[in-house]
Amino acid sequence: MQHPTWLWIAFAVFIVICLLIDLIVLHSDDHKISVKESLKQTAGWIVLSLLAGVGIYFYMGSHHALNYYTGYLIEYSLSIDNIFVFLLIFNYFKVDDKYQYKVLFWGIFGALVFRFLFILLGSALIEQYYWVVYIFGAFLVYTGYKLAAEGEKEVNPEDNPIIQIAQKLLPVSDEYHESHFFIRHKGKLMVTPLLLVLIMIETTDIVFALDSIPAILSITTDRFIVFSSNAFAILGLRALYFSLAGIMKIFHYLHYALAAILAFVGIKMLISNWYHVPTLWALGFIILAVTVSIVASIKNPKEAETTDIEEPGEPEEQK
Repeated sequence: MQHPTWLWIAFAVFIVICLLIDLIVLHSDDHKISVKESLKQTAGWIVLSLLAGVGIYFYMGSHHALNYYTGYLIEYSLSIDNIFVFLLIFNYFKVDDKYQYKVLFWGIFGALVFRFLFILLGSALIEQYYWVVYIFGAFLVYTGYKLAAEGEKEVNPEDNPIIQIAQKLLPVSDEYHESHFFIRHKGKLMVTPLLLVLIMIETTDIVFALDSIPAILSITTDRFIVFSSNAFAILGLRALYFSLAGIMKIFHYLHYALAAILAFVGIKMLISNWYHVPTLWALGFIILAVTVSIVASIKNPKEAETTDIEEPGEPEEQK
């Protein structure tokens, strides 16, 4: 479905205004984001996302609105996995809490650009060569299997080729300089370790997009619906990070739900030429998978690792 140019321009202007309000008004100074503040912002982004769906309903009809909400839920669910990786990256680089939001802001801004390009490429491939759907479908099923079978996630920035190239080509300062990505030292322009963190966040999101874009294309290839649902999901990811970062380990079964979602949409793609899975079924499956994983995680908490620690003040046994 072709959409008028004004619709794309209006949506782009709306996103830019939201980002400016977020950066200039809501986060004009560097500070640690509290859970309360994070929950308020998360609720705000969810309300905006739901209202966007209402607008799509009145402008395009119920079918496109349902596709939007299903795509949004897929992207939002899969983005939860990003949060745990972001947490590992920040911990690895020892980034101060009050500077993490700025890194996520610019990381998400870059993610919007890359995802827009991926969406254009992916939808164009499917429209031109329908057999690409089977490649995407098989890839998602395989990714779901790998996600279900994987153990604890690890982050090794030293193995990231982009980070390696950046360290070789750019003069990197030895320490952080508040929230600055660049500094001038003795007349020489240098980058700070915070820029390396931003690069790591950006490349990580690109890897995640390789899963999420084919997943939403299983619902619809309408570029506006795909991009708008993607945009709202990742824009709300920053606020959601500060709400869930501290309790992500509680939901230790969540990756099984995400694996099931990827496998489900992959199978949906593989059988699309013979049977069309109703969008409502897909929406219901996503809600059910995430809900079951959260409830199971709460009811069956992961046992904490214990180590034998000698109590202070206890006298040693006499031999």
